[in-house]
Amino acid sequence: MANKDKEPTMEEIDDQINNSEENVDQESDNEGVKKKSKKKSSGKTAKLSKEIEELKMQIDESKDKHLRLLAEFENFKKRTIREKLDIMNTAAQDTMTALLPVLDDFDRAKKVAEDDSSTEQFSEGVNLVYQKLYGVLTQKGLKPMESTNNDFDPELHEAITDIPAPTPEMKGKIIDTIDKGYFLNDKIIRHAKVVVGK
Repeated sequence: MANKDKEPTMEEIDDQINNSEENVDQESDNEGVKKKSKKKSSGKTAKLSKEIEELKMQIDESKDKHLRLLAEFENFKKRTIREKLDIMNTAAQDTMTALLPVLDDFDRAKKVAEDDSSTEQFSEGVNLVYQKLYGVLTQKGLKPMESTNNDFDPELHEAITDIPAPTPEMKGKIIDTIDKGYFLNDKIIRHAKVVVGK
C-alpha cells in the first residue's frame, strides 16, 4: 500500500516530461513532414498537369498537321486524276489536227462531185474510205462545228471576210463556211473559217 501512495520522484517526473516533449516533437515533426509531402505532391501535380497540357497541345497540333496533309494529298490525287483525264482526252489532238486537212480535201472533192455541172465523180470506194476515216475520228471524240446560218461567235469562228447579207435576217450570221471548225471532246481544236453577212 505504501508503494501505491508513493509520490513520484523528481527524476521520474523529468523523464515523463522529456517523454511527452519527445512525443510532441515527434508529432510536430510528423505534421511538418506531412505538410512538406503535401507541398511536394501539389508541386508535382501542378508540374504534371502542365506537362499534360503541353502534350495535349502537341497532339492537337499533330492532328491538325495530319489532317491538313491528308486534305492536301487528296487534292493532289484529284488534280492528278483530272490532269490524266485531260491528257487522255486531248492526247490525239496533234494527230487529229494533222488529219483535218485530209478531211477538208475529202469534203471539197465530195462537194465538187455532188455539183450537177461537174464532171468529177466521187467513187463508191473513195466514199467508203471517207466514211470509215470520218467514223473512226468521230469515235475518238472529233466533232464538226455547225456554222453556216448560225450567229457569228468570235469564240468559235474566224471571220475571213464579210459580205453584204442577202436578206436582213442574215446580218451578223454566217453565210458560208470555208473551213469547218472541229471539237475534240468538247475542246476546240480548230476554229471555223467563215464568211459573215453585214
